[in-house]
Amino acid sequence: MAVVTVRKLKVLVTGASGQLGSELVEKLLKRSQDVIAMNRSQLDITNREAVSEAIKYHRPDVLINCAAMVNVDSCEIDIESAFKVNALSLWHMALVCNKVKTKLVQISTDYVFDGCKGSPYNEFDQPNPVNIYGMTKLVGELFVRNYCEKHLVVRTAGLYGIRGSRAKRGNFVEFVIAAAMRGEPLHIVRDIVTSPTFAADLAEKLCELIDVEAEGVIHVVNSGMCSWHEFATYVLQLSGLNTEVVPISADELSRPAKRPKYTALESARLSEFNIKPLRWWGEALRDYLWMRGMLKS
Repeated sequence: MAVVTVRKLKVLVTGASGQLGSELVEKLLKRSQDVIAMNRSQLDITNREAVSEAIKYHRPDVLINCAAMVNVDSCEIDIESAFKVNALSLWHMALVCNKVKTKLVQISTDYVFDGCKGSPYNEFDQPNPVNIYGMTKLVGELFVRNYCEKHLVVRTAGLYGIRGSRAKRGNFVEFVIAAAMRGEPLHIVRDIVTSPTFAADLAEKLCELIDVEAEGVIHVVNSGMCSWHEFATYVLQLSGLNTEVVPISADELSRPAKRPKYTALESARLSEFNIKPLRWWGEALRDYLWMRGMLKS
């Protein structure tokens, strides 16, 4: 981690009760920052008046937007809502933040890429989303980058956290554990590769990036990559649970949204700020399972 003096900041976090937002609020409070935590019931980011009022009233030094429509298939079905939440809300947020000199931090996704590169994507690779979710998140990125002078866009992948995602009814790790405990076989895709990322680790790096006043686009994921089948297999290995994990092709699944096949991320920019890369994804998973009381003794 870079050696810096941690400035006392007023930080507004939207989506504060989600799996990333909740971790982020906790980390910021531990750093003695002045945190305004707002969940969906307290601030609907698609409500322009409410967003303007919140930003102008609190005048935060930094606004970190963790709110999003993250269910990929739901985005494909309800395009209008996906665009409102993931894109249009960011245009308005960026305008207001720019007006009051607030730095806007947007959380984005590996799904802005098409998965055709065949090796990990860095910050200088050209986005080319293949589904509505990725498209709306990319448009949101562009609004932030073009309409708010002080900004940071952080792309991550395969996120899972203690709180879980309400839109996804938990997270992938919990899905695997629940199926195994019921004795049900799992059919998991073998040909989609990602960089699974522990929300607590991402939250810690976000705090470090804010400390060093990082700007632009930065990728933040746990190091390494794996297929979802490999990830599920390792969850079972570490937890000591036993069930059949059947490898399948993504093409065998009938889902509304197409998924990019290879969206592992790497950061070419963390070193600019003397910030170390995140630990290996398997080590992070081990800690997650330990915190959940599910690590095999």
